[in-house]
Amino acid sequence: MTRDDPRALIRYAIAAAALTVVLLWTAYLVRGALLLIYVSALFAIGIAPLATVLERQRLIRSRMPRWAVILIMYLLALIAIVGLGRLVVPPLVTQARELWTTLPQIVQQGQQWLIDRGLLARELSLRDAVAQSPVGGSDAVGTLVAAVWGFVGGVFGLVTILILAFYFLLDAERLVRAFVLLFPRPEQTRVEHACRRASGKVSAWLGGQLLLGAVIGTTAAVGLFLLGIPYFYVLALIAGIGEMIPIVGPLLAAVPAIAVARAVSPAAAAGVAVFFFLQQQFENHVLVPKVMERQVGVSAAGVIAALLVGGTLLGVVGAVLAVPTVAILQVVFAELFPEASPD
Repeated sequence: MTRDDPRALIRYAIAAAALTVVLLWTAYLVRGALLLIYVSALFAIGIAPLATVLERQRLIRSRMPRWAVILIMYLLALIAIVGLGRLVVPPLVTQARELWTTLPQIVQQGQQWLIDRGLLARELSLRDAVAQSPVGGSDAVGTLVAAVWGFVGGVFGLVTILILAFYFLLDAERLVRAFVLLFPRPEQTRVEHACRRASGKVSAWLGGQLLLGAVIGTTAAVGLFLLGIPYFYVLALIAGIGEMIPIVGPLLAAVPAIAVARAVSPAAAAGVAVFFFLQQQFENHVLVPKVMERQVGVSAAGVIAALLVGGTLLGVVGAVLAVPTVAILQVVFAELFPEASPD
């Protein structure tokens, strides 16, 4: 093919377009697997600096192999979760048992409140509620099976992410080296530096997420305790976990707290609703943007825009992955257009 042969150029353009369409269609068909791989890669990138630091520590006479360091990190994380569980679970179980005992009374009071305002005709039993629900009758069984299958799929996905992250961490240097070799030799140092910057930003994002969950959980516990709400231990833990799920997590975490407060008094329910509303306003417009700006280096406007776009494209998963993805794109943009980068 020569530049002066228009037919050859047309054939080349058609072949390139067809190949692009095939690749995009293939990527769409395996989008679930690609998303799982991307999440695993982000998790591996996030904890890679810690693995490197531990690997360089001479805990024994010689440096530990990387696979042993990664397994120790997993084991330490498991120990931390178990230790935290031993501190949290006993009072959590006690309060959860009390909550379960008083749950019928809470439901009855909630239904009476709806009846008084004409929103519900009569009190419904559990069987009536299932029968009258959109998924009542035989559909309820299908919904239950789907929920169980979704839980099993979630556990399988989590295990897959941990295994993939293990191998990504194990082969991190070779993977980065292979990626760098795809670029011309004069640019390889620059690309390697960009990879390290992106890794640092993703690691900072992971730490920021844990910090946000701890802050929200702690403030929720203090606020609910001061408002005199029972089972505040359980409700605060739900709020902290909900903070890890952008957009819908905080909203769903507020529902049980308001329901429990309604069993105390309407004024308590209103107080809890106002507390969670103010907390979420502060979290959405101040805490998340500022923490992510400080930790990751993405501007507050960029964080909010990323959450909106990611949530629109992929829902909750997109919102979770939005900030680290923007951080990586920020590094790429800074390397491609250094004169336009604020750094």
